[in-house]
Amino acid sequence: MAVFEITFSPTGGTKILVVVYGNRAYDDTFAELRDALTEAGFSCIAGIAAVAEHSIMHQFAAGRPNRQDETELVGFAEKIRSKMESDALPEYDSFPGNRPYRAYSGVPMKPAAGRGCTKCGLCETECPVGAISAEDPGITDSNICISCMRCITVCPNQARSVNKALLLAGSMILKKECSAAKRNELYL
Repeated sequence: MAVFEITFSPTGGTKILVVVYGNRAYDDTFAELRDALTEAGFSCIAGIAAVAEHSIMHQFAAGRPNRQDETELVGFAEKIRSKMESDALPEYDSFPGNRPYRAYSGVPMKPAAGRGCTKCGLCETECPVGAISAEDPGITDSNICISCMRCITVCPNQARSVNKALLLAGSMILKKECSAAKRNELYL
């Protein structure tokens, strides 16, 4: 699951939360993100949950976001813009999520470099959490890695992958939960 937020004010103030997830669930992500931003002094006026292709098991939500998603997300943005242009800009405080947050135990699938790795360092540069060694890009710290699969995506030699047996087992576990297409959601 990738998470990010869109800022309309460079000096803080109002935020719109956007959660992108791979057709399974986004669990407590909205609650955690809102709590962190509120604690930092920001107000959250809206949120969007957007479905995208699963980052590990690409058969789930393959091809998403698609044109229908794009049209829907543009419509969400227009509704948020209308809210922002109104005189009253109330904070939205009914985001889904539990407190305490669900414990995150990690994903057992950690990408590794294979024989085709040329140690170009692109994976290390692009890793959002610094889990790949700068001295030896073939080494990934599995305690830091969040299994986002960014390194696999950016590898010019397709030399990074996850264990095929774990991938198959994970696919079987998620098949029931991820097979039906999830919908994008707007919280306004």
